[in-house]
Amino acid sequence: MTSTEGFVHPALLYRGAGDYLAGTVPFIQAGLAAGEPVMVAVPGQNLAQIRSALGADSGRVQLHDMSVAGRNPGRILPAVLLAFAAAHPQQRVRIVGEPIWAGRTEVEYPACAQHEALINAAFADRAATILCPYDLTSLDQNAVDDAYRTHPVLLTATERWDSPHYDDPFAVAATFNLPLPPAPSDAATIAIELKTLGEVRHLVSALATGYGMTADRIVDLVIAVNEVASNTVEHTLNTGTLAVWRENGTMVCQLNDSGHIADPLAGRLPVPPDIPEGGRGLVMVNYLCDLVRIHTGPDGTTIRLHMHLA
Repeated sequence: MTSTEGFVHPALLYRGAGDYLAGTVPFIQAGLAAGEPVMVAVPGQNLAQIRSALGADSGRVQLHDMSVAGRNPGRILPAVLLAFAAAHPQQRVRIVGEPIWAGRTEVEYPACAQHEALINAAFADRAATILCPYDLTSLDQNAVDDAYRTHPVLLTATERWDSPHYDDPFAVAATFNLPLPPAPSDAATIAIELKTLGEVRHLVSALATGYGMTADRIVDLVIAVNEVASNTVEHTLNTGTLAVWRENGTMVCQLNDSGHIADPLAGRLPVPPDIPEGGRGLVMVNYLCDLVRIHTGPDGTTIRLHMHLA
């Protein structure tokens, strides 16, 4: 696929390794032939297949394991896709990005689907083609249906057609702005106020240490929680609440307050270097945590931060 259009965002529907390589490798090679900077960000096993199929050409492609670089879906836009585009100003970029695969959990999926919708808004004025593979043999039908809603164009290795169900990116993202379950009854809790910010940091650090989290990860989590808690103090009229617990090998920190995040792209766009440090907010939180889930509305906001213990 070659294009001189602005932004092109097709979904590749594939079945098995043969289909996958037939849909991705020619796409990559066409970009290299056109002199476009090319990046591939897909889960590790698929990355290995593409690298092998490209042979010597793999050295001309920026390669990322999406299960690492994009384990937090909220990090993919600022840290992976837009970072690559920004590194090649005045050039059309070509990307294979696979943010949704069978290993994604039900907890992660809404943030992944929001990401796929919001790509269309974040890249609206950029010269880029981002191909997103979807494995029809392992993904459930809801994920495939969502691909039709978040991608204007659908592909197989041999066919291309316009999606009949593509919709406004912000409208689709809003359907995944889902209420989060309440914290468990045995979660450790503390009120968020200006005078308690030090206690908030101490609680998170102490519990993370007790759960066996490594020191560098504890620092990252404390910074992230402190950023969200500080925003509560600065931007809401009422205090908030922090709840902390452990589940399925993950430490979870949930912060509730009365604020409303109006911008669906908040936390998903890189912050220019001339913006004050305080403006980085949720972007930094997305960089630091393994998963960030947000539910926001006129009545308040819940932000849930996940950090794997291992």
